[in-house]
Amino acid sequence: MSELPPIEFTFPELRRWEKGIAPYVHIFESGKPGPTVMVAALTHGNEVSGAVVVDTLLEKGLRPRNGALIFSFNNIEAYLGFDPRTPFKSRMIDEDFNRTWGRLDQPATTVETRRAHVLKPFVERADFLLDLHSMHDDGVPLMLAGALDKGVAFARKIGAPVDIIRDAGHAAGMRMRDYGAFGDPASPKNALLIETGQHWRASSVVVAKDVTARFLAETGIVEAGDLPAGWRQPSPAEQRVVEVTHAIATRRGNYRPVRHFEGQEMIAKAGTVLGHDDDQPVTTPYDNCVLVMPSSNRPLRAGVTVVRLGRLAA
Repeated sequence: MSELPPIEFTFPELRRWEKGIAPYVHIFESGKPGPTVMVAALTHGNEVSGAVVVDTLLEKGLRPRNGALIFSFNNIEAYLGFDPRTPFKSRMIDEDFNRTWGRLDQPATTVETRRAHVLKPFVERADFLLDLHSMHDDGVPLMLAGALDKGVAFARKIGAPVDIIRDAGHAAGMRMRDYGAFGDPASPKNALLIETGQHWRASSVVVAKDVTARFLAETGIVEAGDLPAGWRQPSPAEQRVVEVTHAIATRRGNYRPVRHFEGQEMIAKAGTVLGHDDDQPVTTPYDNCVLVMPSSNRPLRAGVTVVRLGRLAA
C-alpha cells in the first residue's frame, strides 16, 4: 500500500459549535416565506473539506434572507477521534452513517444510527440538501445526483463540477441524499452529494466552497454578495452526465486491479480486464466505459464497492 496522502490544510476546531438546536446542528430562521435549505458536513468523519466550509459560514454569521438555513456536522464523534497516523479509520465509529437511512424505523444500536435519528427531523424538513463529501483516492470532483431526473436537472443548475453522476446509491444501505422526499420523483424536494476530491487536498476545500456558494445562491435564500469573496470559481465550459450501470463489489476483499486507474477514465473496448476478484476477471461490459471512483489505495473487505461502471448520457 502506498504512503498516506498528505494533509494540506488545517482542520477546524468544531467543539465550539456543539450547542445548537441539537448537538452540532444549527438552524437560522429568516422569518420570511421561503425554502428550508440544509448544508451537511462530516457524513464521514474524515471528509473534512465540507467541515471547513460549514465552520467558516457559521463563524461569518451567514443568515438567510428568506426561508431557513440548516447547518450540520453529521458524524462528529468520528471526526473528533481523527488520528493523522491512521486517518482513514475516522470515517466512522460503528458503521457507515450514509448507509443507515433505510433503517430508521428500527432501533438505533450504533453511534451512526443514533446520530441519524437526531438528524432525521432536520433532513425531513429540508427542501434542498447539499451533502459535502470527499474521496479516499485522488480524483476529479463528482456531483452525485441520484437516480432521478430532478437531481440531474438541479446539478446542471449548480453548474459545477464537470461530471454529474446519475446513480441509484449503494446496495449496502440508503444514503441521506436519497431519503424520503428526495427520492420521490413527484416531490419538489431535491438533494445533491458532492465528492470534492481527495479528503485532505487543499483543492478539495476550493471545490467545497465553490459548490456550496453555488448551491446556496441557486436556492435563493442568500444573494451572491452574502457569501465569502473568492469562493465562486469559474464555471466549466460544459458538464457531462455519467449514468452508473454497474457497481462492482469485491466478494471477499481480494480484488486486485490490473493497473492504477484514474477516476473518470474511459475504457474504449468492451471486455477489457480491469482486475481480478478471487482470480475471476472483472471486465468492462460495453465500449467507452467510464470508471467512477475506482479504488486504488485502500484495504478492502468483503462487499466493498471497488469501482462503478458508467456510460455517458446522450
